[in-house]
Amino acid sequence: MNQLIAYLRENMILDFQGDLTLEMVRDFLKEDNSREARVLLSKLVEDRGVNEMMIVLADCLLEVVQRSLSDDRIREQLRIYSES
Repeated sequence: MNQLIAYLRENMILDFQGDLTLEMVRDFLKEDNSREARVLLSKLVEDRGVNEMMIVLADCLLEVVQRSLSDDRIREQLRIYSES
């Protein structure tokens, strides 16, 4: 079981559901006048869309997710699956 859990953790992928567009981001940030929002929007305009942001964000968050998922949590989910 430990080898299976290690394999699952190492081969996990993180993806975002939906079709986020630059226009959607503009709409989400329209009432946010923070520097953070302005810099992000500027970067997205420079990149001509959100694709690069989504790839980088998924890659960075994947490491956090992989570290925070304990073996016990994965084992529990496998048990729930096998008993369903």
